[in-house]
Amino acid sequence: MSSHKGSVVAQGNGAPVSNKGTDTAVELAELGPLLEEKGKRVIANPTKAEEEQTCPVPQEEEEEVQVLTLPLQAHHAMEKMEEFVYKVWEGHWRVILYNVLLDWLKDNDYLLHGHRPPMPSFRACFKSIFCIHTETGNIWTHLFGFVLFLFLGILTMLRPNIFSWLFHTVYCHSEKVSRTFSKLNYSGIALLIVGSFVPWLYYSFYCSLQPRLIYLSIICVLGISTITVAQWDRFATPKHQQTRAGVFLGLGLSGVVPAMHFTITEGFVKATTVGQMGWFFLMAMMYITGAGLCAARIPECFFPGKFDIWFQSHLIFHVLVLAAAFVHFYWVSNLQEFHYGLKGGCTDDSLL
Repeated sequence: MSSHKGSVVAQGNGAPVSNKGTDTAVELAELGPLLEEKGKRVIANPTKAEEEQTCPVPQEEEEEVQVLTLPLQAHHAMEKMEEFVYKVWEGHWRVILYNVLLDWLKDNDYLLHGHRPPMPSFRACFKSIFCIHTETGNIWTHLFGFVLFLFLGILTMLRPNIFSWLFHTVYCHSEKVSRTFSKLNYSGIALLIVGSFVPWLYYSFYCSLQPRLIYLSIICVLGISTITVAQWDRFATPKHQQTRAGVFLGLGLSGVVPAMHFTITEGFVKATTVGQMGWFFLMAMMYITGAGLCAARIPECFFPGKFDIWFQSHLIFHVLVLAAAFVHFYWVSNLQEFHYGLKGGCTDDSLL
């Protein structure tokens, strides 16, 4: 060993060659440059013929080279991972196919293309708002609704829209963040439904205190129950898509009972004028249609890969919910204006 100090084995002839004052760097084909320490020998991928001509290398030195490659491979793997994260951070990412998504990002198997990769950066998630992918329509419909209702100053409508907008924006951040904002999203939907019922029940049963308190209590209990169920991790999984739709559909259909009560006790004419039931049924049909399309994955289930970006079921659901929210705003405004005209009194049939 000592006689070969300061030399390396030359490829081809096996004779030691002196390299005065310099250490040779041998580039490995797969691992890149490997810096040599003084006094160590390295074989640079010799061919079979060259192996026969080269001097045999002691087993200890072969093991030493193999040991050196393990941390080097790990180092290169870390560099590639850092490069990927950096590209995502800077926004240099590309949409990917459904079949290469991580399990926690797989929600609708009929949307085959245009998915965002995992983005462990809130900055990258928010920058993706201005890119085209499967969540673009979902993000902008809620953002549009949030801005409009912020302008109108309706707090009960503002909160659900901002929850849903944030969820669809940071959905690809990480599994933990996705689940957290998913719970906020479903809680916001429950608040939206409950908030839609409260003013209508208040004005419709304005002069009937007992039914008003009973129905308001029932809708609040149902809303709290729905929010509680939405906190379960399994509730947000694609497997329970129809369960989610059923829970919110049931919460919405609970309004049928007070609507029938009001129509039977007050009469059809009063229900359509004072109670503005026409707008109520229009809003209900929008919610039910949207929830049904979303649960059945229509239309993408009939044409997989054709509605990856636009006109997918969830986007149609968003548009119908947004339209229903405006119908609700107009409906409640009419109820409020009518009862303000009575100056706090109960309905006078002569006004009908």
